[in-house]
Amino acid sequence: MAELNTGDGGGKKGDKKVRSKKGNSRVDLTAMVDLAFLLITFFMLTTSLNKPQSMDLGMPDKPKPEDPQITMKVPDDRSLTILLGEGNKIKWYLGQFATPLAGPEEVTYGKEGIRKEILSREQILLEKFGDPKKAGLIVIIKPSKKSTYRNLVDILDEMAICKVPTYAIVDITKEEDALLAKVD
Repeated sequence: MAELNTGDGGGKKGDKKVRSKKGNSRVDLTAMVDLAFLLITFFMLTTSLNKPQSMDLGMPDKPKPEDPQITMKVPDDRSLTILLGEGNKIKWYLGQFATPLAGPEEVTYGKEGIRKEILSREQILLEKFGDPKKAGLIVIIKPSKKSTYRNLVDILDEMAICKVPTYAIVDITKEEDALLAKVD
């Protein structure tokens, strides 16, 4: 509780002038400090903090040398390969690297770049097969050693924006890396 100490309150007896003695005033702030800590604790416990935003990315385990190699045949007209290079460079091709059905072409990130290409390929497949669940676009993402983490995150954002159901992150080959290094 608050307390005010005023001393014994008077002057010396026997003096002509009686002056009141000024006492030391002291306020006990213990209760206020307790209340402040209670309020801080209350707000810390009841406030919701920002949760980190993350994208789910399921990666397979590294194969053991004794495990058999599993290869998956991907139809050429459904597979779009995206190569990520140095300096925000993106190149894409449709089908196999040796015999591409379309490309390789260099594009940019964003609405008028790779997103436009992905959406146009999805539209072609929709017109050809009808049901996107049966024969949708398969995107193979191949980042080079010189691409940045931001490039990979940006291309994964494009996959989420375009709602591509099937995509994979694969190691880039030497030939594809040479294609990225080549100046158009």
